[in-house]
Amino acid sequence: MSTAGSAQPAPTGSPLDPLAALRSDGGPETDVFLTGTVFLDIVFTGLDHAPVRGTETWSRGMGSSPGGVANMATALRRLGLRTALAAAFGDDMYGDYCWDALCGIEGIDLTPSHRAPGWHSPVTVSMAYDGERTMVSHGHEAPRPCVSVASRPPSRACVTSLEPGRVGDWVRQAHNEGSLIFADTGWDETGAWDPDTLADLSLCHAFLPNATEALHYTRTDTPEEAVRALAELVPVAVVTKGSGGAVAIDGNSGEHADVPALAVDALDPTGAGDVFMAGFTTGTLAGWPLADRLAFANLTAALSVQHFGGSLSAPGWSEVAAWWQYARRIGGQSPEVMRRYGFLDELLPGGRGDWPLLRATPTIGFRS
Repeated sequence: MSTAGSAQPAPTGSPLDPLAALRSDGGPETDVFLTGTVFLDIVFTGLDHAPVRGTETWSRGMGSSPGGVANMATALRRLGLRTALAAAFGDDMYGDYCWDALCGIEGIDLTPSHRAPGWHSPVTVSMAYDGERTMVSHGHEAPRPCVSVASRPPSRACVTSLEPGRVGDWVRQAHNEGSLIFADTGWDETGAWDPDTLADLSLCHAFLPNATEALHYTRTDTPEEAVRALAELVPVAVVTKGSGGAVAIDGNSGEHADVPALAVDALDPTGAGDVFMAGFTTGTLAGWPLADRLAFANLTAALSVQHFGGSLSAPGWSEVAAWWQYARRIGGQSPEVMRRYGFLDELLPGGRGDWPLLRATPTIGFRS
């Protein structure tokens, strides 16, 4: 593995560019910019129950992949969006692996990112069982400067996470430049669920919390009530409901949609929310109707949970096309689902295309 690596992304063979019709509008070269922490994820699956104190538990499956903000960056790039990431990378083997995987293989622009000498990469161990996951993480704050947000390229959209008093100046600047801000929020360990956390929604185009977060922040009883409350604060409000799908209101177009999730056998739910965000962002930038955006986000999330890990479980257009081709030729989906996803007929290319995707493996790499 390299010890430094180029920040410029490797060419990618994505068979479809969802924003091809916009490329001549004189807009930014970068579609989406995001920043955050990259972890090395080690995921154990095939557990019958949570680890028991004082015992040793063997899992039936294991995978390693870049994690943290890498989940969403990879999901965006695999859907054909030109993605730039600002993150700190250690100069250890884990950092080399994550850098090479994201830049060299996935084609993510790491020009705003930084290699931190002497800093070891953060690590998360995730254990998946009963459709949920338990995580243990370790890491230290990166030495300054940890990322080069100052070198943020102009972009059509940015992704951020809302925290009380933590919105970066770069978010305000990007908003003022006309970039669409897509936001989520994290779990409030204090239990306060302070509504002031949502004060910066005025900068955002879309807000996509999960149902638990949305109910706590809005003091409502159902996702439907929560999304209506959030729609008073942000142009596009989306509340994800896990196996129940997602509900959304687009105040700009007046659309309201409630789209059920697809039933799949989930192997690992890590990163499913990030993949949902990537799918919804893709549809929004491409100008799709709200119901199509929700359906596509549900589909990409459903395809992702059938693989190990977060970032490397994200589907590309080949996987989307393969699912739709199978559903049309073999069946297995209800008439309602087939009607709901009929928009894929005009969207997908005739063939599946060749873009073999890197998947999580039990080790970070074999020596040749």
